[in-house]
Amino acid sequence: MIKLIAGLGNPGSEYEQTRHNAGFWWVDEAARLLKAPLQMERGHFGLVARASVTGHSVWLVEPQTFMNLSGKSVASVARFFKIAPEEVLVVHDELDLPPGEVKLKKGGGHAGHNGLRDIHAQLGSADYWRLRVGIGHPGNKNEVAHWVLKKPSPDDRIAIAQAMDRSLKALPHLIAGDMDKATALIHTSKPPRPKPPRPVPPADPLQTAAGGGASSPADKG
Repeated sequence: MIKLIAGLGNPGSEYEQTRHNAGFWWVDEAARLLKAPLQMERGHFGLVARASVTGHSVWLVEPQTFMNLSGKSVASVARFFKIAPEEVLVVHDELDLPPGEVKLKKGGGHAGHNGLRDIHAQLGSADYWRLRVGIGHPGNKNEVAHWVLKKPSPDDRIAIAQAMDRSLKALPHLIAGDMDKATALIHTSKPPRPKPPRPVPPADPLQTAAGGGASSPADKG
C-alpha cells in the first residue's frame, strides 16, 4: 500500500508552469480527486494533506524547499508517520520520456535528477516507487537546466495533461498497492498520435479552364 505520495517541484509563481513542476501538477489533481486540500506544514517543510481511502490514511506532500532539498520534506513526513520507503510514491518530471508518456517503476538510480538524489540521501534508500512524467529532452545535456525551468510548448503541455489524466485513473490501484493493475493502466495507455494534415485536393483542370482564376480572351477589351 502507498501511504505517502510526494510531488516534486519548485515553490513560487515564477516556477509554477515550468516542466520541473510536473510532480506538483499531478499531486494538485490527486488532492482535488481525494478532496484533501494541501496546507503548509512548516514542521514538514512543505504543503501537506491527509486523505482517508478505504479507512487508511494517505499523505500528500509538495516540498517547499526547492527541488535540490526535496528529501528534507519527504523524509520528515515519512519518519513522523512511520512510513517505509516502499510505501512512498514520488511523482516527478522525466527527461527520458516524451511528453504524453508516464511510467511507473520501483527503485533504481536517480539519473541525475536532483530531487530524487536528495530523497535517496534523506530516506537512506532507493527502494521507493516513482511515477515518471515525461517532459522530453532538449537534445543537448548542456541545455537541460534551462529546459526544465521553462514552460513547455502548448502542444507539449496538452500532451502532459492528457498523460496525467490517464495515470490519475490508476490512483486507487496505486494507493491500494496493486501495482500490476496500476502499471497496466498507465503503461498500456499510448499517447494520442497527432492527426496528419488534411490533404489539399488537386485543382480541377476543367474548372481552371472555365475561368477559375485565369483570364480568358473575353475578359480583355
